[in-house]
Amino acid sequence: MTTRPRSAKAKSRILEAVHDTAADLHRLGFIDKRKMRKYDALCLDPVPEYDACRIRALRESLQLSQAVLASVLNTSLSTVRKWEIGDKKPSGPSQKLLSLIERKGLEAVL
Repeated sequence: MTTRPRSAKAKSRILEAVHDTAADLHRLGFIDKRKMRKYDALCLDPVPEYDACRIRALRESLQLSQAVLASVLNTSLSTVRKWEIGDKKPSGPSQKLLSLIERKGLEAVL
């Protein structure tokens, strides 16, 4: 079943109401998964992009080393290094985790 994750934030109160109604209809079987994903895309804020400066600033604000951040995100140290110098960008799952850490704190993923 596809429903809005607790951490997902609607773009507005109206879209939140639309999404909640669609989620209820999906739960009851009136809306299929495919249509529910369209409501998710329409109503929910996208995960922000993380560039090198933003990743470094987040890591430093949490007082983490690159190695510890890599461990928390279940990625390699070299990947975090490449993110911070701009050689690579985080993929979808890593962006989602970075967003969660930024919004809710490190405890949200530990």
